[in-house]
Amino acid sequence: MIILTLNCGSSSVKYQVYDWEKEMVLATGIVERVTQGGSFIKHKAKGKDEHKIEHNCPDHKVAIELIMKILTDPQVGAIEKIADIKAVGHRVVHGGEKFSKSVRITPEVLHTFEELQNLAPLHNPANITGIRAAQSVLPNVPHCAIMDTAWHQTMPLSSYLYALPYEWYTRYGVRRYGFHGTSFLYTAKRAAVLLGKDPFKVNLVIAHIGNGSSINAVKNGLSFDTSMGLTPLE
Repeated sequence: MIILTLNCGSSSVKYQVYDWEKEMVLATGIVERVTQGGSFIKHKAKGKDEHKIEHNCPDHKVAIELIMKILTDPQVGAIEKIADIKAVGHRVVHGGEKFSKSVRITPEVLHTFEELQNLAPLHNPANITGIRAAQSVLPNVPHCAIMDTAWHQTMPLSSYLYALPYEWYTRYGVRRYGFHGTSFLYTAKRAAVLLGKDPFKVNLVIAHIGNGSSINAVKNGLSFDTSMGLTPLE
């Protein structure tokens, strides 16, 4: 099964194409300066040179259509036809307390993401725009979302609740959410494999070091505490 993953930002779309049966990445790339003018795509398919094309992308739908065109290009692409893609995965930054695992995207799920926009005003609107754009380009395949916050929903109240008026939590959702969950989820499971342990019997401290950095305490294979709070800034 060929899976397309998308990470839609306010002015970019990152993508990867993965062959589930062969456990192989077929292509990766990014469209930059979406909606800003001067946009372009950088694309790299397995066994081929990196390819860059300048192409105006006034919105995310055009950007995703450009990705589809490049992916199916006989010279630089990675698949024969768009119909080869059987599922699409979307990175969504904030799932609040609503989601503790990945979900198939339905109109109700999208509505929930919209309700949570005030918790991630820079990211969730772009994620939602990207999802709608991808659904219009690929309407006949399942679309799923994985939230950065979902992994941390196992934290106990003692880890996620601030020493603030309790009403701030009940009325406004002020609590520690944590981020980088997709990275921590993979790392925790992979560490268990490398250590030869049951994934629910490992205790770890994981450091995610990238464009943003955070630390995650994992207890019995589940997120117990993390250094990021209401926002990544913390």
